[in-house]
Amino acid sequence: MSLNEHSMQALSWRKLYLSRAKLKASSRTSALLSGFAMVAMVEVQLERDYAYPPGLLIAFSACTTVLVAVHLFALMISTCILPNIEAVSNVHNLNSVNESPHERMHRHIELAWAFSTVIGTLLFLAEVVLLCWVKFLPQGTPSNHSVHDNNSTITPGAAAAIASTSIMVPFGLIFIVFAVHFYRSLVSHKTDRQFQELNELAEFARLQDQLDHRGDTLPPPGSHFV
Repeated sequence: MSLNEHSMQALSWRKLYLSRAKLKASSRTSALLSGFAMVAMVEVQLERDYAYPPGLLIAFSACTTVLVAVHLFALMISTCILPNIEAVSNVHNLNSVNESPHERMHRHIELAWAFSTVIGTLLFLAEVVLLCWVKFLPQGTPSNHSVHDNNSTITPGAAAAIASTSIMVPFGLIFIVFAVHFYRSLVSHKTDRQFQELNELAEFARLQDQLDHRGDTLPPPGSHFV
């Protein structure tokens, strides 16, 4: 095998292991967060004597549904692609990397990773805030409380919900800033790495070309005896 082919094989194996790591992380995160969301919806107890704001219930139901759908979609992609990658990576054959679907399905792998770690995590933060409002808002209110009552004081339940929202909003903003910064750093690192790999491939190709043409410049055997 030439140096150029060996370098390409090493690059393919590196991409294979990176894709496998992303799919494993996506599957674990999606299974965990979607399970928590389903348990939160099932276990939440709504007060029958309290008139919840319709928008709150709609937002809680919609956020939970979208959260579970996003994570299950990422989990489905990981479940479908990961066994094929695992089978190829366990062969330990340099030529078997060409049988892996990680190159052709690279966009699907990136989509599953983004859904699980970015969009799904943001939805889970929103789910926690909405759950706090649904759980704590009826606390400390009379049994005949209505949403149309004009109360000048904040109930303990509303204060608890406002406190959780005040804590979660800065964390959500920090998470968004970190996600954008991490994505830009990752793209910059990938770009620099690709330029470095291209330079290495060009150097390998030059060395291989020199090795291939070295025999052309040597005199034939026994010519110095003539």
